[in-house]
Amino acid sequence: MAAPEVEILLVEDSPEDAELTIHTLRHHRLSNHIHVAEDGAQALDFLFCRGAYSDRSPEHPPRLIMLDLKLPKVDGLEVLQAIKGNVWTQPIPVIVLTSSKEEFDLMKCYQLGVNSYIQKPVDFSQFQNVIRQLGMYWLLVNQPPPSELFHHS
Repeated sequence: MAAPEVEILLVEDSPEDAELTIHTLRHHRLSNHIHVAEDGAQALDFLFCRGAYSDRSPEHPPRLIMLDLKLPKVDGLEVLQAIKGNVWTQPIPVIVLTSSKEEFDLMKCYQLGVNSYIQKPVDFSQFQNVIRQLGMYWLLVNQPPPSELFHHS
């Protein structure tokens, strides 16, 4: 039996933020299959089907990537650059969710092709509300890229 398709790749090194994000998305029934990568290297291995994920099919990418910028091993900007610089992963919507207030990070993310840049609210209920709105828009309202874009020839 094939593994279920991942709807969201959550790249987040904070267990608390990851848990709150997953809880909020599931509570509002916005996503069934969420894969968490705890660092940038793990996220890239997952997306490019290498290492521990070499048995994954690149023809079933996540519908959405939620990406923190401050990550161990490979930082979020490098992950974003790899995603948007590859013909097979470039169409996947990427939302940067970060605590960074750096204007450089904001500018660099948009230069690299991020779809949305959101500063994480510090307040618990505001954070939940932002995650709920993101999930509703990107998984229910937004039209995903056609699957033909992900089929390797």
